[in-house]
Amino acid sequence: MPVLTETVKEMKGYSLHLVKTEKYKTNTIVWKMKAPLSREDVTKRALLPHVLQSSTGKYPSTTSLRSYLDDLYGATLFIDLAKKGEYHIISFSLEIANEKFLSNPSPLLKKGFELLAEVLTNPHTSGNAFDKQTIDKEKRTLKQRIQSVYDDKMRYSNVRLLEEMCKDEPYALQVNGLEEDVEAITAENLFDFYKKVLLEDKMDLYVIGDIDEEEVINYANELLSFDIRTPKTLSQTDISKKEQVLEVKEQEDVKQGKLNIGYRTNIRYGDPEYYALQVFNGIFGGFSHSKLFINVREKASLAYYVASRLESHKGLMMVMSGIDLKNYDQAVGIIREQMEAMRNGDFTDDELTQTKAVIRNQMLETIDTSRGLTEVLYHNVVAGTDINLDDWLVEMEKTTKEDIVSVAKKIDLDTIYFLTGTEAGEYGKN
Repeated sequence: MPVLTETVKEMKGYSLHLVKTEKYKTNTIVWKMKAPLSREDVTKRALLPHVLQSSTGKYPSTTSLRSYLDDLYGATLFIDLAKKGEYHIISFSLEIANEKFLSNPSPLLKKGFELLAEVLTNPHTSGNAFDKQTIDKEKRTLKQRIQSVYDDKMRYSNVRLLEEMCKDEPYALQVNGLEEDVEAITAENLFDFYKKVLLEDKMDLYVIGDIDEEEVINYANELLSFDIRTPKTLSQTDISKKEQVLEVKEQEDVKQGKLNIGYRTNIRYGDPEYYALQVFNGIFGGFSHSKLFINVREKASLAYYVASRLESHKGLMMVMSGIDLKNYDQAVGIIREQMEAMRNGDFTDDELTQTKAVIRNQMLETIDTSRGLTEVLYHNVVAGTDINLDDWLVEMEKTTKEDIVSVAKKIDLDTIYFLTGTEAGEYGKN
């Protein structure tokens, strides 16, 4: 595997991460802003990046901004919102052609930096407020984005599981905020919030590609500087184990039941057992050769889909499946049996070897794109660790059967959520 070296420089108010590689034909600039999730701010944070990327002082309409991106040989700018543990993360990603491959040696990387600085620091404003038309448009779109979760019952049932499981924890908040809070946001109070974010957030800039590091540092120094800050961090608190498993059943007009089960792994990214947890999840439910897929879907024909996934920074594992109403007890029973099998070491060396190979391939596929590589590297920022990618793969490969059994014994079943249909008669139909 090619060694990708990340160089980190402390700049004015943010950290600059440089990855020099000839792997990609484009250069990628990713700006990340991290703050603890809070009920008070979550909806404003969800709206803010959409407002910033919609228009700027220099490009006062979405059309003019997109037209300028086209002028930069079809550069792309997009935003993303994510929850990693109990942090709310805003990302701005700009992908731009590497001028080395163009006949016209235009200083594209510098223009990319200038555009990012424009989006972040020169918003489309009117006095001490954002442009009202932009705010109104983006508020309507945010409401639709929040509503879309309720229309997609797979996503909705996972949201409901987390709301029940993490009831008094920030992690229960949705990444796009709360619909009832959207209306209270104004052009003025969002602008005040924007200034607060630039003063307080933990900010990181990733530049990945066939770059001249000194040149990039100069661009960053010249175009992006913020107040020095000590960003807020979370103190990790251990959640006490529930005395009994919480079981929640809700009825809606759905043709297929959604069974979502939440576990506390009690292991987070950066913990020594984290590598074994990854392998555990792969054998248990992460892949198409996993115990859940084979036993719940293939052998018992109980589920339309079934899989497990980890939330590495919060220490959670979620099992998601689609089942007929009448199969609820049997499906829950078989899923619990598979967990017991893992605790008893009831899996083969072949399963272990196959899972490691799939995890390795998945990781290599992820870093095949510069954005994927950025996400992998950013885990260290969120967790406050410094895990090298090569070391990650080496540690994962060293995982033994005993390590996996030890991890399985730490995992606690917390909450079972079932979204069921209003009429039993709808179920059991082929």
